[in-house]
Amino acid sequence: MPHYGTVDLVAEVIGAVKGPSFYFYDMTPLQPAPHFAGPPERPPQRQWRGPLFVAGTWRSGTSLLYALLNKHPQIGLMYEGDLFLLRPLFWMPGAGSRWLARWEFYNGAVSRHGLDAKRIPSTISRLSTAIEKAYQEYARQKDALIWGEKSVHMHHSLERLVKDFPDARFIFLWRDLAAICGSVLRAKNDFFLGRSRMTERTLARYKTLKVQCDRLISRGVPVHQIHYETLVKDPAGVMADVCKFLDVPFVPAIASLEGADRSAIYEGAHHALVRSECIVSSLERSEAVSADLQRKIERYITMWREESGGEWPLLSFPQTGDSGKPSLREQLFDRVVYCWLRTYDSMALFTSCFVPSHFLSKLRIYKNRFLHRNPPGAFWLR
Repeated sequence: MPHYGTVDLVAEVIGAVKGPSFYFYDMTPLQPAPHFAGPPERPPQRQWRGPLFVAGTWRSGTSLLYALLNKHPQIGLMYEGDLFLLRPLFWMPGAGSRWLARWEFYNGAVSRHGLDAKRIPSTISRLSTAIEKAYQEYARQKDALIWGEKSVHMHHSLERLVKDFPDARFIFLWRDLAAICGSVLRAKNDFFLGRSRMTERTLARYKTLKVQCDRLISRGVPVHQIHYETLVKDPAGVMADVCKFLDVPFVPAIASLEGADRSAIYEGAHHALVRSECIVSSLERSEAVSADLQRKIERYITMWREESGGEWPLLSFPQTGDSGKPSLREQLFDRVVYCWLRTYDSMALFTSCFVPSHFLSKLRIYKNRFLHRNPPGAFWLR
């Protein structure tokens, strides 16, 4: 029988009455009180490093935005590297031994950006890896953190890019559609913009880009949208918002073209404004747009604004009249024409990927000398 002291005996009797949970004191050895340090500290958030993709149609101001962005010390974007267009090249075994040479032949991206090919692995067999290594190398050259590119050819590839790069962020640049078409028509002597049915291509790409933008937003992808008309009026305000979107400090210098690097931008009279030292406001519509084309543009804008509840596209200029909406026949015809043009472009792209290089060199010389009268530096699809 255990030996009880007086206090122990009293405690046990009262405990039997009150229940087993009642005791005057704890008979177990004392333990040090636990230390409460509050909620655990969150690890510091990792600096986002890209990729950043700047998308828009041609003649919408993307070259201007590119030049401003690349003035930021933490941003190093390639100018229409368009390596993602050469995806078919990576379908075949052994792509790692030739993709750099094909890429250079396709649009001169390696030389335009001053890339050191020796610093890029030549055994890469995946397109996403090739893009990452090459584009990061360009950003490294200027000691920048954020890598990526500006391109007007990614309107059909944005969702695919998100699959390859889940951390990607996108900036979309919009401009008045009639102003875009007018700028395209004024650049008719350019090797690329002088192709046939460029206004039809522009109309279709404009809408396709909007569809891709909406899909990215619905998936929760970080998207920032800019309007050219606002950019040229208030570059400092627009670029400050861009820096906030990219989580980088605002640098006043990026609101001016003074001292911008344009070495990777293609030559051509249509790039004269971006090569100047100041942002020139070119907001007026061009007289190059015929009355028929203007009415066609207004018909499509009317239809798109009705579909979006009046939200898109924003109108920088009032509509000139009630042109109605495009008929089903007009929409079908325009869609067929655009599909045919895309098929043609795809065939040319496959040619660039798989036809022997020596044959492509001879074909380029022929096109430059006899078809387009362009200097030898012109690129295959430009």
